[in-house]
Parts: sequence; structure tokens; C-alpha cells
Amino acid sequence: MSLALLEAVHDRWVRLLRALSDDQFGRVFIHPEHGPRTVDWLLFLYAWHGRHHTAHITEMRKQRFW
Repeated sequence: MSLALLEAVHDRWVRLLRALSDDQFGRVFIHPEHGPRTVDWLLFLYAWHGRHHTAHITEMRKQRFW
């Protein structure tokens, strides 16, 4: 169930991001921890965060011999 939910969230992000123009990727918002940032930066952070979690899971699988 969790993977299905995550897949749906990713699908939603893809649809939203594909609809944005180049100018919209440059729009600025205020991140609560990092201050002013662009939508492009948010996409970078989201991609990094996914790889970060995948690395944690991969390492845990190795350690526990899953």
C-alpha cells in the first residue's frame, strides 16, 4: 500500500512539473529552513531526497541480508 501511495505522489509530481514553463522553474518561494529558493532547486532537492532514502534502504538490505 505504501509503495502504491508513493507511486501516485511521484506521478502527480511528474504531471505538475511537465506542465511548468521554463520561467516557472525560476520562480522563488520561501523555504522554512533554507530561505528564498527556486522551484528548480526544489526539484533538485526532491530528486536528491529520493536517492538518499533509496541508499538507506539498500544499505539496510545489505546489513540484514534481505
